[in-house]
Amino acid sequence: MEYDMGEGVETLRRDLRELVHKHVPPDFLGAFTDDPADLEVAQSFSRTLAELGLLCMAWPTEFGGRGATLWEQTVVREEMWAHHEPRGAQYMGVNWVGPAIMRHGTAEQQQRHLPPIARGEVIWCQGFSEPESGSDLASLRTTAHPDEESGGWRVSGQKVWTSYATMAQWCFLLARTSREKRRQQGLTVFLVPMSDPAIEVRPIPSMLGPHHLNEVFFDELRVTEADVLGTVGGGWSIVQEVLAFERVGIARYARVERLLQAAPAALGAEWDVLPEELRSRWARMLVHARRARLLAYRVVSLQAGGRIRPDDSAAYRIAVTRLDQESAEVLMDIVAGASLPGEEGRRFRRAVEDHRRYSVSATVASGSVEMQRILMSRSLLAAR
Repeated sequence: MEYDMGEGVETLRRDLRELVHKHVPPDFLGAFTDDPADLEVAQSFSRTLAELGLLCMAWPTEFGGRGATLWEQTVVREEMWAHHEPRGAQYMGVNWVGPAIMRHGTAEQQQRHLPPIARGEVIWCQGFSEPESGSDLASLRTTAHPDEESGGWRVSGQKVWTSYATMAQWCFLLARTSREKRRQQGLTVFLVPMSDPAIEVRPIPSMLGPHHLNEVFFDELRVTEADVLGTVGGGWSIVQEVLAFERVGIARYARVERLLQAAPAALGAEWDVLPEELRSRWARMLVHARRARLLAYRVVSLQAGGRIRPDDSAAYRIAVTRLDQESAEVLMDIVAGASLPGEEGRRFRRAVEDHRRYSVSATVASGSVEMQRILMSRSLLAAR
């Protein structure tokens, strides 16, 4: 199965690789390390992409984009993830925060939030998961109580696993504004500044390094009608839409494929003496990477046609997170007994170890594999 991605796509891919080679250090393994210079590399590179009209290519021109096709934007996300995401946390604003504000925001919200995202100047975090409401998001306890004094609400509660909360300027926050018969009802999305003193961020140390995992506490945070995205009580439908775009917006398969393809050259003569069973596993992972790519392309094709179904993005999510973990095991077995001499060998080993570290959480982050299977099952049952 092949998809027609349109003219100019290969030129775009080549231009992006040249930009990465020019602006991103060869040792770069992501923005969220102990070295602040890595974050600055990502912020600077995002601004460079924005100046060239490459950061938000598929956005409409009135919102700072180029009106490019979703396929062109797919090429951007593939090349960024293949090269350890040199946009840093900008993919969140580009892939789903910005589009959600386009579809559901007021003119004032669009004017306030979209230009900074399009320029690569602002970082967003996502206030969804809670200590007892991760996969079962509808059971969240963070509550927005009516504030009779201001006519708005006061938000109190706790979020957890909030990536980039220590560096973000804004939070896409989901809170309960009313108690309804169905838990999915009565939820509202608020767009809130992380600089508000009623918000406290506590980093959670982990093997993923700084910035990835944080607790966020809201202590009587004041919000108003102007902070509501969409309608009061209509947050669940926005979040379902957001998660579908988020899951396909991370092209994990591109990084996996690049690492797998780099293995023979990195090992040199040692590649030929690897056990046949290990090389067979390596080849199988290349096939699985291609499968995940095609599943992603199916969802992009549906998006291009103006529709997206949760079960399609769930199928992709299952395939790509399993690919993450299984490929990490194969790659770690490949480098385990290899000498990998020289600078290129050292970089390859570090990249594989980095991939392994992040793959551990792949089947949990952004919705567990178990929840994706439930989504697919419900869809199949509903179609019968």
